[in-house]
Amino acid sequence: MILINEIRGLLSVRSMANKRLQVWLPLLFSIVMVVGMVIGYKLRESSSAGGFFTLSNKSAMQEVLDLIRIRYVDEVGVDSISNDAINSLLHKLDPHSVFIPASDLAYVNDDLRGNFSGIGVEFQMFYDTVNVLNVLQGGPSEKAGLQVGDKFIAVNDSILIAGKKLNPDNIRKLLRGKNGSTVKITVLRNGQLIPITISRGTIPVPSVDAAYMITPVTGFIHINKFAESTYREFMMSLEKLQAQHMQKLILDLRGNGGGLLSQAVNIADEFLDGNKLITYTQGKHVPKYEYKCKRDGLFEKGDLVLLMDEGSASASEVLSGALQDWDRATIVGRRTFGKGLVQEQFELSDGSALRLTVARYYSPLGRNIQKPYSQGYDKYEEEVTERFQNGEVLKGDTTKKSGPSFRTPKGRIVYGGGGITPDIYVPFDTATTGKEVLKLYMKGTLSNFIYTWYIQHKQQFAEYKKTSDLATKFKAGETEWNALKNFAAKDSISLEKASQKDKAAIIKRMPSLLARQIWRYEGYYEVMNQTDDFVQKGLQVLKEKPFER
Repeated sequence: MILINEIRGLLSVRSMANKRLQVWLPLLFSIVMVVGMVIGYKLRESSSAGGFFTLSNKSAMQEVLDLIRIRYVDEVGVDSISNDAINSLLHKLDPHSVFIPASDLAYVNDDLRGNFSGIGVEFQMFYDTVNVLNVLQGGPSEKAGLQVGDKFIAVNDSILIAGKKLNPDNIRKLLRGKNGSTVKITVLRNGQLIPITISRGTIPVPSVDAAYMITPVTGFIHINKFAESTYREFMMSLEKLQAQHMQKLILDLRGNGGGLLSQAVNIADEFLDGNKLITYTQGKHVPKYEYKCKRDGLFEKGDLVLLMDEGSASASEVLSGALQDWDRATIVGRRTFGKGLVQEQFELSDGSALRLTVARYYSPLGRNIQKPYSQGYDKYEEEVTERFQNGEVLKGDTTKKSGPSFRTPKGRIVYGGGGITPDIYVPFDTATTGKEVLKLYMKGTLSNFIYTWYIQHKQQFAEYKKTSDLATKFKAGETEWNALKNFAAKDSISLEKASQKDKAAIIKRMPSLLARQIWRYEGYYEVMNQTDDFVQKGLQVLKEKPFER
Protein backbone atom coordinates (compact mmCIF):
# COMPACT_ATOMS: atom_id res chain seq x y z
CA MET A 1 0.00 0.00 0.00
CA ILE A 2 2.83 2.32 0.86
CA LEU A 3 4.56 1.44 -2.44
CA ILE A 4 1.40 2.17 -4.42
CA ASN A 5 1.04 5.48 -2.64
CA GLU A 6 4.70 6.32 -3.41
CA ILE A 7 4.19 5.43 -7.07
CA ARG A 8 1.06 7.57 -7.19
CA GLY A 9 3.02 10.39 -5.57
CA LEU A 10 5.79 10.12 -8.13
CA LEU A 11 3.27 10.11 -10.98
CA SER A 12 1.56 13.14 -9.48
CA VAL A 13 4.87 15.02 -9.23
CA ARG A 14 5.76 14.06 -12.84
CA SER A 15 2.31 15.20 -14.01
CA MET A 16 2.71 18.51 -12.28
CA ALA A 17 6.18 18.90 -13.84
CA ASN A 18 4.78 18.12 -17.29
CA LYS A 19 2.07 20.71 -16.85
CA ARG A 20 4.62 23.35 -15.77
CA LEU A 21 6.81 22.42 -18.75
CA GLN A 22 3.84 22.77 -21.08
CA VAL A 23 3.24 26.25 -19.70
CA TRP A 24 6.84 27.52 -19.90
CA LEU A 25 8.06 25.71 -23.02
CA PRO A 26 6.48 28.13 -25.62
CA LEU A 27 7.92 31.09 -23.73
CA LEU A 28 11.38 29.48 -23.71
CA PHE A 29 11.15 28.81 -27.45
CA SER A 30 10.14 32.48 -28.06
CA ILE A 31 13.09 33.80 -26.04
CA VAL A 32 15.52 31.53 -27.88
CA MET A 33 14.10 32.59 -31.27
CA VAL A 34 14.34 36.32 -30.48
CA VAL A 35 17.91 35.98 -29.20
CA GLY A 36 18.81 34.04 -32.33
CA MET A 37 17.32 36.66 -34.62
CA VAL A 38 19.17 39.46 -32.85
CA ILE A 39 22.48 37.60 -33.04
CA GLY A 40 21.85 36.77 -36.69
CA TYR A 41 21.04 40.37 -37.55
CA LYS A 42 24.18 41.64 -35.81
CA LEU A 43 26.29 39.06 -37.65
CA ARG A 44 24.72 40.03 -40.96
CA GLU A 45 25.23 43.76 -40.30
CA SER A 46 28.94 43.25 -39.59
CA SER A 47 29.43 40.99 -42.58
CA SER A 48 30.12 42.31 -46.10
CA ALA A 49 28.24 39.41 -47.66
CA GLY A 50 24.52 38.76 -47.35
CA GLY A 51 23.08 35.39 -46.44
CA PHE A 52 20.12 33.51 -47.82
CA PHE A 53 17.87 34.60 -44.96
CA THR A 54 16.81 38.21 -45.83
CA LEU A 55 13.99 40.03 -44.06
CA SER A 56 13.65 42.96 -46.54
CA ASN A 57 13.52 43.58 -50.26
CA LYS A 58 15.86 46.56 -50.43
CA SER A 59 16.85 47.95 -53.80
CA ALA A 60 20.46 47.78 -54.92
CA MET A 61 20.74 51.56 -54.42
CA GLN A 62 19.56 51.32 -50.81
CA GLU A 63 21.93 48.41 -50.12
CA VAL A 64 24.87 50.40 -51.52
CA LEU A 65 23.98 53.39 -49.33
CA ASP A 66 23.70 51.13 -46.26
CA LEU A 67 27.11 49.60 -46.96
CA ILE A 68 28.67 53.05 -47.36
CA ARG A 69 27.15 54.10 -44.06
CA ILE A 70 28.38 51.11 -42.02
CA ARG A 71 31.54 50.02 -43.85
CA TYR A 72 33.12 52.97 -45.72
CA VAL A 73 36.65 53.96 -44.67
CA ASP A 74 35.83 57.64 -43.97
CA GLU A 75 32.92 59.59 -42.53
CA VAL A 76 30.60 60.71 -45.32
CA GLY A 77 27.23 62.43 -45.58
CA VAL A 78 25.03 59.61 -46.83
CA ASP A 79 22.05 61.95 -47.17
CA SER A 80 23.91 64.20 -49.61
CA ILE A 81 25.10 61.16 -51.59
CA SER A 82 21.53 59.88 -51.70
CA ASN A 83 20.25 63.27 -52.92
CA ASP A 84 22.91 63.40 -55.63
CA ALA A 85 22.03 59.87 -56.71
CA ILE A 86 18.34 60.74 -56.96
CA ASN A 87 19.05 63.88 -58.97
CA SER A 88 21.34 61.97 -61.29
CA LEU A 89 18.56 59.45 -61.87
CA LEU A 90 16.01 62.19 -62.55
CA HIS A 91 18.33 63.88 -65.06
CA LYS A 92 18.19 60.66 -67.07
CA LEU A 93 14.45 61.19 -67.41
CA ASP A 94 14.07 64.87 -68.29
CA PRO A 95 15.59 68.22 -67.19
CA HIS A 96 12.66 69.35 -65.04
CA SER A 97 11.94 66.41 -62.73
CA VAL A 98 13.62 67.44 -59.48
CA PHE A 99 14.11 66.17 -55.92
CA ILE A 100 13.59 68.73 -53.15
CA PRO A 101 15.32 67.93 -49.81
CA ALA A 102 13.24 68.38 -46.68
CA SER A 103 15.43 71.31 -45.58
CA ASP A 104 14.57 73.26 -48.75
CA LEU A 105 10.92 72.32 -49.18
CA ALA A 106 9.37 75.07 -47.05
CA TYR A 107 11.35 77.77 -48.85
CA VAL A 108 10.46 76.36 -52.28
CA ASN A 109 6.78 76.11 -51.39
CA ASP A 110 6.75 79.67 -50.01
CA ASP A 111 7.78 80.95 -53.43
CA LEU A 112 4.69 79.43 -55.04
CA ARG A 113 2.40 80.16 -52.10
CA GLY A 114 2.95 83.89 -52.49
CA ASN A 115 3.78 84.61 -48.85
CA PHE A 116 5.88 83.50 -45.90
CA SER A 117 6.25 84.23 -42.20
CA GLY A 118 9.07 86.67 -41.54
CA ILE A 119 10.00 90.24 -40.62
CA GLY A 120 9.53 92.01 -43.98
CA VAL A 121 12.93 93.33 -45.07
CA GLU A 122 15.07 93.14 -48.17
CA PHE A 123 18.75 92.75 -47.30
CA GLN A 124 22.15 92.44 -48.94
CA MET A 125 25.56 91.33 -47.66
CA PHE A 126 28.21 94.07 -47.97
CA TYR A 127 31.69 93.14 -46.75
CA ASP A 128 30.35 90.38 -44.47
CA THR A 129 27.68 92.65 -42.96
CA VAL A 130 23.92 92.40 -43.52
CA ASN A 131 22.57 95.75 -44.75
CA VAL A 132 18.86 96.59 -44.88
CA LEU A 133 18.01 97.62 -48.47
CA ASN A 134 14.26 98.01 -48.10
CA VAL A 135 11.66 97.78 -45.35
CA LEU A 136 8.18 96.55 -46.29
CA GLN A 137 5.66 99.33 -45.83
CA GLY A 138 3.28 98.40 -43.01
CA GLY A 139 5.27 95.23 -42.28
CA PRO A 140 6.60 93.94 -38.93
CA SER A 141 10.04 95.58 -39.31
CA GLU A 142 8.64 99.03 -40.13
CA LYS A 143 6.31 98.80 -37.12
CA ALA A 144 9.29 97.88 -34.93
CA GLY A 145 11.34 100.85 -36.18
CA LEU A 146 13.83 99.19 -38.56
CA GLN A 147 15.21 101.58 -41.20
CA VAL A 148 16.89 101.38 -44.59
CA GLY A 149 20.65 101.49 -44.02
CA ASP A 150 20.60 99.62 -40.69
CA LYS A 151 23.32 96.98 -40.32
CA PHE A 152 22.57 93.68 -38.56
CA ILE A 153 25.10 92.86 -35.85
CA ALA A 154 23.41 90.06 -33.90
CA VAL A 155 20.24 87.99 -33.86
CA ASN A 156 18.71 86.97 -30.50
CA ASP A 157 21.78 88.38 -28.69
CA SER A 158 23.81 85.15 -28.88
CA ILE A 159 24.08 84.79 -32.68
CA LEU A 160 26.66 87.24 -34.04
CA ILE A 161 26.31 87.65 -37.82
CA ALA A 162 28.49 90.68 -38.56
CA GLY A 163 31.91 89.85 -39.97
CA LYS A 164 30.94 86.29 -40.84
CA LYS A 165 30.68 84.83 -44.33
CA LEU A 166 27.05 83.75 -44.24
CA ASN A 167 25.02 83.12 -47.36
CA PRO A 168 21.53 84.62 -47.82
CA ASP A 169 19.83 81.30 -46.98
CA ASN A 170 21.52 81.25 -43.55
CA ILE A 171 20.23 84.76 -42.85
CA ARG A 172 16.69 83.91 -44.00
CA LYS A 173 16.55 80.91 -41.67
CA LEU A 174 17.43 83.17 -38.74
CA LEU A 175 14.87 85.84 -39.63
CA ARG A 176 11.96 83.64 -40.66
CA GLY A 177 9.89 81.68 -38.16
CA LYS A 178 6.43 80.95 -36.87
CA ASN A 179 3.84 83.66 -37.38
CA GLY A 180 3.56 85.74 -34.20
CA SER A 181 6.92 84.66 -32.78
CA THR A 182 9.52 87.30 -31.97
CA VAL A 183 13.12 87.81 -32.96
CA LYS A 184 15.52 90.28 -31.32
CA ILE A 185 17.94 92.00 -33.67
CA THR A 186 20.82 94.30 -32.74
CA VAL A 187 21.52 96.85 -35.49
CA LEU A 188 24.21 99.45 -36.04
CA ARG A 189 22.75 102.87 -36.92
CA ASN A 190 24.77 106.10 -37.02
CA GLY A 191 27.53 104.46 -34.99
CA GLN A 192 25.19 103.25 -32.22
CA LEU A 193 24.05 99.72 -31.36
CA ILE A 194 20.26 99.57 -31.14
CA PRO A 195 18.30 96.47 -30.00
CA ILE A 196 14.99 95.95 -31.84
CA THR A 197 12.42 93.23 -31.11
CA ILE A 198 10.28 92.28 -34.11
CA SER A 199 7.13 90.17 -34.07
CA ARG A 200 7.06 88.01 -37.22
CA GLY A 201 4.07 88.27 -39.53
CA THR A 202 2.78 87.15 -42.92
CA ILE A 203 4.91 88.71 -45.64
CA PRO A 204 3.47 88.81 -49.17
CA VAL A 205 5.71 87.93 -52.10
CA PRO A 206 4.13 89.88 -54.98
CA SER A 207 3.89 88.35 -58.44
CA VAL A 208 2.96 91.66 -60.09
CA ASP A 209 5.97 93.97 -59.85
CA ALA A 210 4.43 96.96 -61.58
CA ALA A 211 1.07 98.12 -62.93
CA TYR A 212 0.68 101.70 -64.17
CA MET A 213 -0.47 103.79 -67.13
CA ILE A 214 2.47 104.17 -69.49
CA THR A 215 0.48 106.54 -71.77
CA PRO A 216 -2.98 108.07 -71.27
CA VAL A 217 -4.60 105.02 -72.94
CA THR A 218 -1.98 102.26 -72.52
CA GLY A 219 -1.36 100.24 -69.38
CA PHE A 220 1.76 98.29 -68.39
CA ILE A 221 1.82 95.20 -66.15
CA HIS A 222 4.87 93.12 -65.26
CA ILE A 223 4.41 89.62 -63.79
CA ASN A 224 7.52 87.92 -62.36
CA LYS A 225 6.05 84.43 -61.68
CA PHE A 226 2.80 82.47 -61.47
CA ALA A 227 2.10 81.78 -57.78
CA GLU A 228 -1.13 81.13 -55.86
CA SER A 229 -1.79 84.88 -55.60
CA THR A 230 -0.89 85.86 -59.18
CA TYR A 231 -4.35 85.84 -60.75
CA ARG A 232 -5.80 87.84 -57.86
CA GLU A 233 -2.98 90.40 -58.08
CA PHE A 234 -3.37 90.60 -61.86
CA MET A 235 -7.12 91.22 -61.64
CA MET A 236 -6.64 93.98 -59.07
CA SER A 237 -4.04 95.60 -61.34
CA LEU A 238 -6.23 95.25 -64.44
CA GLU A 239 -9.24 96.79 -62.70
CA LYS A 240 -7.10 99.65 -61.39
CA LEU A 241 -5.84 100.47 -64.89
CA GLN A 242 -9.28 100.16 -66.46
CA ALA A 243 -10.52 102.68 -63.91
CA GLN A 244 -7.89 105.01 -65.41
CA HIS A 245 -9.42 104.51 -68.90
CA MET A 246 -6.96 101.93 -70.22
CA GLN A 247 -7.70 100.85 -73.78
CA LYS A 248 -4.47 99.02 -74.65
CA LEU A 249 -2.10 96.87 -72.61
CA ILE A 250 1.56 95.85 -72.58
CA LEU A 251 1.96 92.65 -70.50
CA ASP A 252 5.62 92.06 -69.61
CA LEU A 253 6.59 88.41 -68.98
CA ARG A 254 10.34 88.81 -69.48
CA GLY A 255 12.29 86.69 -67.00
CA ASN A 256 9.11 84.94 -65.80
CA GLY A 257 10.16 81.30 -65.35
CA GLY A 258 6.60 80.03 -64.84
CA GLY A 259 4.94 78.44 -61.83
CA LEU A 260 1.36 77.29 -61.42
CA LEU A 261 -0.38 76.40 -64.68
CA SER A 262 -3.83 77.26 -63.30
CA GLN A 263 -2.84 80.91 -62.78
CA ALA A 264 -1.69 81.33 -66.37
CA VAL A 265 -4.91 79.69 -67.61
CA ASN A 266 -7.05 82.05 -65.51
CA ILE A 267 -5.24 85.09 -66.88
CA ALA A 268 -5.58 83.83 -70.47
CA ASP A 269 -9.32 83.55 -69.85
CA GLU A 270 -9.47 87.33 -69.27
CA PHE A 271 -8.16 87.95 -72.81
CA LEU A 272 -10.00 85.25 -74.83
CA ASP A 273 -13.72 85.10 -75.56
CA GLY A 274 -16.24 82.26 -75.87
CA ASN A 275 -15.16 78.81 -74.76
CA LYS A 276 -11.84 78.86 -76.62
CA LEU A 277 -9.24 76.21 -75.80
CA ILE A 278 -6.35 77.67 -73.79
CA THR A 279 -4.11 74.62 -73.46
CA TYR A 280 -4.31 70.88 -72.94
CA THR A 281 -2.09 68.40 -71.10
CA GLN A 282 -1.43 64.74 -71.78
CA GLY A 283 0.98 62.03 -70.63
CA LYS A 284 1.38 58.26 -70.73
CA HIS A 285 -0.31 57.87 -67.32
CA VAL A 286 -2.29 61.11 -67.45
CA PRO A 287 -5.32 61.32 -69.76
CA LYS A 288 -5.80 64.32 -72.01
CA TYR A 289 -7.25 67.28 -70.14
CA GLU A 290 -8.42 70.47 -71.84
CA TYR A 291 -8.40 73.92 -70.24
CA LYS A 292 -11.01 76.18 -71.83
CA CYS A 293 -12.38 79.66 -71.23
CA LYS A 294 -15.11 79.61 -68.57
CA ARG A 295 -16.23 83.22 -68.22
CA ASP A 296 -16.38 86.61 -69.86
CA GLY A 297 -12.97 88.27 -69.65
CA LEU A 298 -12.22 91.83 -68.54
CA PHE A 299 -9.99 92.58 -71.54
CA GLU A 300 -11.22 90.58 -74.52
CA LYS A 301 -11.17 93.40 -77.10
CA GLY A 302 -8.37 95.90 -76.37
CA ASP A 303 -5.03 95.85 -78.23
CA LEU A 304 -2.53 93.60 -76.46
CA VAL A 305 1.27 93.21 -76.63
CA LEU A 306 3.25 90.53 -74.74
CA LEU A 307 6.94 91.10 -73.99
CA MET A 308 8.95 87.84 -73.86
CA ASP A 309 12.60 86.76 -73.78
CA GLU A 310 14.77 83.68 -73.23
CA GLY A 311 13.94 83.81 -69.51
CA SER A 312 10.20 83.38 -70.12
CA ALA A 313 9.26 79.75 -69.58
CA SER A 314 6.59 77.19 -68.73
CA ALA A 315 3.36 78.90 -67.60
CA SER A 316 4.52 82.07 -69.39
CA GLU A 317 4.69 80.04 -72.59
CA VAL A 318 1.24 78.58 -71.95
CA LEU A 319 -0.19 82.10 -71.78
CA SER A 320 1.73 83.50 -74.74
CA GLY A 321 1.15 80.37 -76.85
CA ALA A 322 -2.62 80.56 -76.35
CA LEU A 323 -2.78 84.27 -77.21
CA GLN A 324 -0.55 83.83 -80.26
CA ASP A 325 -2.49 80.81 -81.55
CA TRP A 326 -5.76 82.75 -81.39
CA ASP A 327 -4.22 85.92 -82.94
CA ARG A 328 -5.15 87.76 -79.74
CA ALA A 329 -1.77 89.37 -79.00
CA THR A 330 1.43 90.48 -80.70
CA ILE A 331 4.50 88.82 -79.16
CA VAL A 332 7.46 91.21 -78.97
CA GLY A 333 10.98 90.20 -77.89
CA ARG A 334 13.05 87.06 -78.26
CA ARG A 335 12.42 83.32 -78.43
CA THR A 336 11.30 81.95 -75.07
CA PHE A 337 13.07 79.24 -73.05
CA GLY A 338 11.11 76.24 -74.37
CA LYS A 339 9.66 74.31 -71.39
CA GLY A 340 6.55 72.31 -72.22
CA LEU A 341 6.60 69.72 -69.42
CA VAL A 342 4.14 69.58 -66.51
CA GLN A 343 5.38 68.60 -63.02
CA GLU A 344 3.35 67.20 -60.15
CA GLN A 345 4.74 67.40 -56.60
CA PHE A 346 4.72 64.25 -54.45
CA GLU A 347 5.48 64.46 -50.72
CA LEU A 348 7.91 61.77 -49.49
CA SER A 349 8.00 60.05 -46.09
CA ASP A 350 11.13 61.85 -44.84
CA GLY A 351 9.67 65.32 -45.45
CA SER A 352 11.28 65.79 -48.85
CA ALA A 353 9.38 66.01 -52.13
CA LEU A 354 9.62 64.91 -55.74
CA ARG A 355 8.47 67.12 -58.58
CA LEU A 356 7.97 64.57 -61.33
CA THR A 357 7.13 65.31 -64.95
CA VAL A 358 3.77 63.65 -65.58
CA ALA A 359 2.57 65.26 -68.81
CA ARG A 360 3.29 67.65 -71.66
CA TYR A 361 1.23 70.72 -72.34
CA TYR A 362 0.16 71.81 -75.80
CA SER A 363 -1.04 75.11 -77.25
CA PRO A 364 -4.54 75.35 -78.77
CA LEU A 365 -3.14 74.51 -82.23
CA GLY A 366 -1.36 71.46 -80.81
CA ARG A 367 2.11 72.96 -80.48
CA ASN A 368 4.45 71.32 -77.97
CA ILE A 369 6.76 74.13 -76.86
CA GLN A 370 9.31 71.82 -75.16
CA LYS A 371 12.75 72.08 -76.75
CA PRO A 372 14.74 68.85 -77.28
CA TYR A 373 16.67 67.36 -74.35
CA SER A 374 17.89 64.11 -75.92
CA GLN A 375 21.55 65.21 -75.81
CA GLY A 376 21.65 65.22 -72.03
CA TYR A 377 21.12 67.52 -69.09
CA ASP A 378 24.30 69.61 -69.48
CA LYS A 379 23.67 70.31 -73.15
CA TYR A 380 20.11 71.29 -72.34
CA GLU A 381 21.24 73.75 -69.66
CA GLU A 382 23.74 75.34 -72.07
CA GLU A 383 21.20 75.88 -74.86
CA VAL A 384 20.27 79.45 -73.87
CA THR A 385 23.93 80.41 -73.54
CA GLU A 386 24.52 79.09 -77.06
CA ARG A 387 21.93 81.55 -78.36
CA PHE A 388 24.24 84.37 -77.28
CA GLN A 389 27.28 82.66 -78.75
CA ASN A 390 25.76 81.78 -82.14
CA GLY A 391 24.27 85.23 -82.63
CA GLU A 392 20.58 84.34 -82.34
CA VAL A 393 19.84 86.95 -79.69
CA LEU A 394 21.73 89.63 -81.64
CA LYS A 395 19.91 89.38 -84.97
CA GLY A 396 16.25 88.68 -85.52
CA ASP A 397 16.83 86.96 -88.86
CA THR A 398 18.81 84.17 -87.15
CA THR A 399 15.90 83.20 -84.89
CA LYS A 400 15.64 79.43 -84.84
CA LYS A 401 12.47 78.05 -86.43
CA SER A 402 12.40 74.58 -84.85
CA GLY A 403 9.72 71.93 -84.95
CA PRO A 404 6.60 71.70 -87.10
CA SER A 405 4.77 74.80 -88.34
CA PHE A 406 1.12 75.67 -87.63
CA ARG A 407 -1.25 78.22 -89.14
CA THR A 408 -3.33 80.54 -86.93
CA PRO A 409 -6.93 81.52 -87.80
CA LYS A 410 -5.59 84.70 -89.47
CA GLY A 411 -3.00 82.76 -91.47
CA ARG A 412 0.13 83.50 -89.43
CA ILE A 413 2.75 80.74 -89.29
CA VAL A 414 3.84 79.69 -85.79
CA TYR A 415 6.22 76.94 -84.68
CA GLY A 416 6.41 74.27 -81.99
CA GLY A 417 9.20 72.25 -80.43
CA GLY A 418 11.45 75.03 -79.18
CA GLY A 419 9.81 77.89 -77.30
CA ILE A 420 7.56 80.69 -78.54
CA THR A 421 9.04 82.62 -81.47
CA PRO A 422 8.07 86.31 -81.28
CA ASP A 423 6.14 88.11 -83.99
CA ILE A 424 8.49 91.10 -83.72
CA TYR A 425 12.10 90.55 -82.71
CA VAL A 426 14.14 92.77 -80.32
CA PRO A 427 17.90 92.01 -80.46
CA PHE A 428 20.21 92.03 -77.47
CA ASP A 429 23.55 93.69 -78.17
CA THR A 430 26.36 92.28 -76.01
CA ALA A 431 29.09 92.62 -78.63
CA THR A 432 30.88 95.55 -77.00
CA THR A 433 30.43 94.74 -73.31
CA GLY A 434 33.89 94.47 -71.75
CA LYS A 435 34.90 91.80 -69.26
CA GLU A 436 35.43 94.29 -66.42
CA VAL A 437 31.98 95.78 -67.00
CA LEU A 438 30.41 92.32 -66.94
CA LYS A 439 31.99 91.80 -63.52
CA LEU A 440 29.94 94.74 -62.22
CA TYR A 441 26.84 92.65 -62.76
CA MET A 442 28.22 89.19 -61.99
CA LYS A 443 29.69 90.23 -58.62
CA GLY A 444 26.80 92.51 -57.68
CA THR A 445 29.11 95.51 -57.52
CA LEU A 446 26.81 97.85 -59.42
CA SER A 447 23.80 97.15 -57.17
CA ASN A 448 26.01 97.54 -54.08
CA PHE A 449 27.21 100.89 -55.38
CA ILE A 450 23.66 102.09 -56.01
CA TYR A 451 22.68 101.26 -52.43
CA THR A 452 25.77 102.98 -51.01
CA TRP A 453 25.24 106.05 -53.21
CA TYR A 454 21.63 106.28 -52.08
CA ILE A 455 22.57 106.09 -48.39
CA GLN A 456 25.22 108.80 -48.86
CA HIS A 457 22.76 111.10 -50.65
CA LYS A 458 19.57 110.16 -48.82
CA GLN A 459 18.59 113.77 -48.17
CA GLN A 460 18.82 114.64 -51.87
CA PHE A 461 16.68 111.68 -52.95
CA ALA A 462 14.10 112.43 -50.26
CA GLU A 463 13.16 115.51 -52.31
CA TYR A 464 11.81 113.27 -55.10
CA LYS A 465 8.24 112.44 -54.20
CA LYS A 466 7.47 110.35 -57.31
CA THR A 467 9.32 108.56 -60.09
CA SER A 468 8.75 111.35 -62.61
CA ASP A 469 10.61 113.72 -60.27
CA LEU A 470 13.65 111.47 -60.27
CA ALA A 471 13.44 110.85 -64.03
CA THR A 472 13.39 114.53 -64.87
CA LYS A 473 15.52 116.08 -62.11
CA PHE A 474 18.25 113.49 -61.48
CA LYS A 475 20.86 113.24 -64.24
CA ALA A 476 23.67 110.75 -63.68
CA GLY A 477 26.99 111.82 -65.18
CA GLU A 478 30.74 112.09 -64.58
CA THR A 479 30.36 112.48 -60.80
CA GLU A 480 28.48 109.19 -60.47
CA TRP A 481 30.76 107.43 -62.97
CA ASN A 482 33.94 108.42 -61.12
CA ALA A 483 32.38 107.34 -57.82
CA LEU A 484 31.53 103.98 -59.38
CA LYS A 485 35.10 103.59 -60.68
CA ASN A 486 36.51 104.11 -57.19
CA PHE A 487 33.92 101.79 -55.65
CA ALA A 488 34.59 99.06 -58.22
CA ALA A 489 38.36 99.30 -57.70
CA LYS A 490 37.84 98.20 -54.08
CA ASP A 491 36.12 95.13 -55.54
CA SER A 492 39.11 94.43 -57.83
CA ILE A 493 37.30 95.74 -60.92
CA SER A 494 39.02 98.30 -63.13
CA LEU A 495 36.83 100.56 -65.25
CA GLU A 496 39.67 102.75 -66.53
CA LYS A 497 39.52 101.20 -70.01
CA ALA A 498 35.75 100.83 -70.26
CA SER A 499 34.40 101.79 -73.67
CA GLN A 500 32.31 104.92 -74.11
CA LYS A 501 29.37 102.73 -75.07
CA ASP A 502 29.65 100.70 -71.85
CA LYS A 503 30.02 103.86 -69.81
CA ALA A 504 26.96 105.46 -71.42
CA ALA A 505 24.90 102.28 -70.89
CA ILE A 506 25.72 102.14 -67.17
CA ILE A 507 25.06 105.84 -66.60
CA LYS A 508 21.77 105.45 -68.47
CA ARG A 509 20.74 102.63 -66.12
CA MET A 510 21.59 104.36 -62.84
CA PRO A 511 18.30 106.30 -62.48
CA SER A 512 16.15 103.17 -62.81
CA LEU A 513 18.29 101.31 -60.24
CA LEU A 514 17.99 104.25 -57.84
CA ALA A 515 14.23 104.28 -58.44
CA ARG A 516 14.14 100.61 -57.47
CA GLN A 517 16.01 101.43 -54.27
CA ILE A 518 13.41 104.07 -53.37
CA TRP A 519 10.13 102.69 -54.76
CA ARG A 520 11.05 99.04 -55.34
CA TYR A 521 10.11 97.44 -58.67
CA GLU A 522 7.17 99.73 -59.41
CA GLY A 523 9.59 102.65 -59.52
CA TYR A 524 12.22 100.66 -61.39
CA TYR A 525 9.92 99.86 -64.31
CA GLU A 526 8.39 103.34 -64.46
CA VAL A 527 11.84 104.85 -64.97
CA MET A 528 13.50 102.08 -66.99
CA ASN A 529 10.62 101.76 -69.46
CA GLN A 530 11.21 105.28 -70.68
CA THR A 531 14.25 104.03 -72.61
CA ASP A 532 13.69 100.24 -72.75
CA ASP A 533 13.91 98.79 -76.28
CA PHE A 534 11.19 96.15 -75.68
CA VAL A 535 8.71 98.68 -74.35
CA GLN A 536 9.45 101.20 -77.08
CA LYS A 537 8.87 98.52 -79.71
CA GLY A 538 5.61 97.54 -77.97
CA LEU A 539 4.42 101.14 -78.05
CA GLN A 540 5.21 101.28 -81.76
CA VAL A 541 3.06 98.18 -82.33
CA LEU A 542 0.22 99.85 -80.44
CA LYS A 543 0.86 103.07 -82.42
CA GLU A 544 1.28 105.01 -79.24
CA LYS A 545 3.63 107.91 -78.70
CA PRO A 546 5.93 107.09 -75.74
CA PHE A 547 5.03 108.63 -72.39
CA GLU A 548 2.40 111.14 -73.29
CA ARG A 549 1.08 112.76 -70.13
